[in-house]
Amino acid sequence: MSVGRCLAIAIAIWTATVGLNSGPAISASADVAYTVANYPVEATADNAVAAKDQAMADGQQAAFRSLLKRLVPVTAYKRLSAVSDLKAGDLVSGVSVRSERNSATDYIASLDFSFQADAVRSALSRQGIPFVDQQAPPVTVLTVMQQGNPPAAGNDSGLWRRAWTGLDLKHTVTPITVKDLKPSIRPDTVAAMLAGDDQGLRALTSDYGTGLVVMAVAEPDMASKKLTVTLAGRDAVGPLLLKRTYRISDGDLDYASQLAAVVALGVLEGRWKAIKTAGPPPAAPSADMPVWAASTSGNGEDVSLVVEFSSSDQWDQMRAQLLDTPGVDALNIATVTENSADVSLKYPGGAQSLAKALGARGLSLTGANGGWVLRSSY
Repeated sequence: MSVGRCLAIAIAIWTATVGLNSGPAISASADVAYTVANYPVEATADNAVAAKDQAMADGQQAAFRSLLKRLVPVTAYKRLSAVSDLKAGDLVSGVSVRSERNSATDYIASLDFSFQADAVRSALSRQGIPFVDQQAPPVTVLTVMQQGNPPAAGNDSGLWRRAWTGLDLKHTVTPITVKDLKPSIRPDTVAAMLAGDDQGLRALTSDYGTGLVVMAVAEPDMASKKLTVTLAGRDAVGPLLLKRTYRISDGDLDYASQLAAVVALGVLEGRWKAIKTAGPPPAAPSADMPVWAASTSGNGEDVSLVVEFSSSDQWDQMRAQLLDTPGVDALNIATVTENSADVSLKYPGGAQSLAKALGARGLSLTGANGGWVLRSSY
C-alpha cells in the first residue's frame, strides 16, 4: 500500500467520531491523550535535508489537527476554525522517530508528536470549544476474521489484526488492548454476538474476566468487493452493536481493513466523548443490567416500538431481521418479557419508512394505541 493511502487512513479516523456539545473534561492522567503516535509523514524536495524539514513541518501541523479532532466532539468541529491559525510548532513538546527512510529527494517516516497539554487546553478553552481528554477505562478488542460458506470464525494474525495494532491504541481517549479469540470461545458464541444475543456477551465477559470487551468481526466478500465489519460487545459507555460495510477497491483488502479499523476506533472515541460531554459517566456494568440495553448513536428519526412474538426462537429471528435491515441504527432493547420486547432505534424517514422496509422482510409494523407494534407476517 502506498504511503499516500496510509496518510489518508490516518486522517480518516477523525471523520468517524460522534459527540455532543458541552464543556471540557479534564483529569490528572489526561496528558496521555496529547501524544499522537505512529503518525506517517512524507515529503519530496530538492535535497534530503529540505525534504525532512518539510515532512516535519507538515507532519506536526497535520498531527495537531488530528489531536484536536481526537479531543473535540464532532458537533463542535466547525468551531475549530477559531484555532486554525495556531502553529503546531509552538505547541509541540517533543518528537520521536519510530521509523524513517530517505533518498536524495524524499523523506518518509513514522513519528510520535507530543503536544503541550496545558497550552492546548488553554487555546480551546479561550474559544469556548468543548473537549474531552480524560481516557476511558481500557477495552479489550478481539479481532475475528470470518470467512467461507458457511462462515467460520477464527483468530486473524494477519491484516485485520495488523489494521488494529497499527493504530495509536495507547494515547486515544479510549485505550484498547487487542487480544486473540480464545480456543474456549465456541462458534455459537460468535454467532450470538453478531445477532445481539446477550448470552454471547456474558460468555466473553466470563472468559476474559472483564465487562469491557468488544468483538470486531471482519467478513470479507471478495466476489462482491465488500468488507462487512461488526462491532459487538460492551465498551466504557455501554452495550454496542454496530455493523458497517466497506468497499474493497481494486481488490485491496488491506486498505479496506485499515480504513474499517480506523472508523471503528473513531466510533469508540465518539461514544466516549458523547457520554463525557452529556453528563456523569455511566454506572459500572452489573450482572442484572440488560446486556443489549443500548447501541451506537445513529442517524435518522427516533422510532419506539413493541415487538410481539410467540416464542424465544421467533424473538431471536425478528431481532436478527431488525439488525440486518439497512438503515437501522442505535438499536436499544430496553426490556424483554415472555412475549414482547420494548425497542427503540433510529431510521431515516421514521416509522412509516421503516414499516415499508420491514414489510419486505416478512415483518409487519403497524400503529396501535398511539404507538407502533412489530409482528411477524407469517
